[in-house]
Amino acid sequence: MADTAADTALDSHAAPASERFSRSQKAFTLAGALLGLLLAALDQTIVATAGPTIQADLHIAPEHYPWLTTAYLVASTMMVPVWGKLSDLLGRRAVLVAGIAVFLTGSFLCGAARSTLVLILCRAVQGLGSAALFTGSLAVVADLFPPRDRGKYQGLFGAVFGLSSVIGPLAGGFITDALGWHWVFFINLPVGALALALIFLRMPPLKPEGVHGGKLDVLGAVTLAVGVVPLLLALSLGHGAAAPRAGGFPWGSAPILGLFALSAVGLGLFVWRERRAKEPLLEPSLFRLRAFSAGNAAVFIIGAVFLASVTFLPLFMVNVVGLSATNSGLTLTPLTLGVVAGNVLSGQLASRLGRYKALMVGALLFLMGGFAVMGFTLTPDSSQAEVTVKMVLVGLGLGPSIPLYTVAVQNAVPPQRIGVATSAATFFRQLGMTVGVALLGTVFAGTLGREMQARTQQATRGLPPDVRQELHASAPGGLSGGEGAPQGQRFQPEQVKAKLREGFAEERRQALQEGPEARARVDADEARALSTVDRVERALKESFTRATMAVYRFAIFVALAALLVTLLLPELPLRRGGPRKTPAEA
Repeated sequence: MADTAADTALDSHAAPASERFSRSQKAFTLAGALLGLLLAALDQTIVATAGPTIQADLHIAPEHYPWLTTAYLVASTMMVPVWGKLSDLLGRRAVLVAGIAVFLTGSFLCGAARSTLVLILCRAVQGLGSAALFTGSLAVVADLFPPRDRGKYQGLFGAVFGLSSVIGPLAGGFITDALGWHWVFFINLPVGALALALIFLRMPPLKPEGVHGGKLDVLGAVTLAVGVVPLLLALSLGHGAAAPRAGGFPWGSAPILGLFALSAVGLGLFVWRERRAKEPLLEPSLFRLRAFSAGNAAVFIIGAVFLASVTFLPLFMVNVVGLSATNSGLTLTPLTLGVVAGNVLSGQLASRLGRYKALMVGALLFLMGGFAVMGFTLTPDSSQAEVTVKMVLVGLGLGPSIPLYTVAVQNAVPPQRIGVATSAATFFRQLGMTVGVALLGTVFAGTLGREMQARTQQATRGLPPDVRQELHASAPGGLSGGEGAPQGQRFQPEQVKAKLREGFAEERRQALQEGPEARARVDADEARALSTVDRVERALKESFTRATMAVYRFAIFVALAALLVTLLLPELPLRRGGPRKTPAEA
């Protein structure tokens, strides 16, 4: 009954305007929206690759380095609901143009930055604009095409996310080496100019019919910022006591608890405000639609494993398989291709069948299977080819999560609320990603710390203190554990052995004067130390393997939670066109 009442209240007799647009208008609009989304998606991966060079050039302190990503993420997530509401009030074209303009302004200022503070602030400006690109681009599909056809086009937008994770690191490395890190940001300007040209040339306003007047709920936006910004900062800066993070604080520390408390107050005020606002950012009545609320809950949960499932794999590839940082990133390419294939195929199937729930359930079962394979079959002797094949399974399971749930949420609301619905799905997905990386990061770091401490202590038992110190300094994160090695560093046993041989050579020269017994003792110590290096190498590999497996085993339960929520999702048939009937009319 609640669904019916809310549905009837929100619906209108305004039909979707998709039939009014010519084929060329749709093509130009899609191209402009795809380019806009590509800007935002590529920026995250390109900048990550250029990060070490930027840090060295600007002399960014380790505690400030994470803010290059945090500032962008916080600003983007906070603004998603605001841009979504504006797109319903002003139209998609206005929001896309404004978002691209803000993003390009931030990109130019980032490229011209000469200090850490300026760069961090300009990254936040980029984040403000990227939120409009994410929201506006995905909402465009719902304006141009009827529900039955949206899946195959949403799959294209999902594929952009996947391709950006492959192209971004390669492009970032090439641009940084060939032109300098400044061009990592400047390269956005011509791409953004092309997107603006396509939008201005043929894109219609795409303002939902039946929306007249209305103002942005500024107070709601402020309370949302008070609720979201401290939450994201706490999740980004918090860490476990056994896994210290540069610039971060333990989970139980006063700064982190204070941020969580402030977030709770802000979110409470936001809910209070939304219940009373005439034009709320996230309409409470929409959450009475089970398709909307269950869809967004599933999006949040899947977001928790979307990034986390690949975030820690490069550490395994570097420290266990022995790849360089660049090659470890390339290992994710097949996974990304699996994501792209899952996006496109699931979208096509949903459009052909007119239904999506069975595809969602099948994808989540496939994803759980992929996580199980990674969580129970990885070994310290796993090869690059073996891991690559296994990650394809994860990619195929993750692929359908973007287009199918976006289609389901959009299909649950009338045309006048497409922008709000799309922004809600994007908001909960990004929030889930942040929570997931923090949660699974704690699992990874805690497991790694325990395993490294226990295994390396056993491996180095009985060694002289100076030799233990040498091994401690050479191991990633130290022999006592930690959050893991930077992606560009790993334990180098041959280099450690060379240093040890130099030290024992000096001891041997001194032992020659003391007699054969002293020399024999040095030889025995050297042999034991060198064999210990091999045991330490094995202990480190086993520790990283256990930590990586723990992440995927935990991810199985997260995916199971997403499956249970998806089973509660009512399936509304995807229409080929025409206005959506209310339950009473049906």
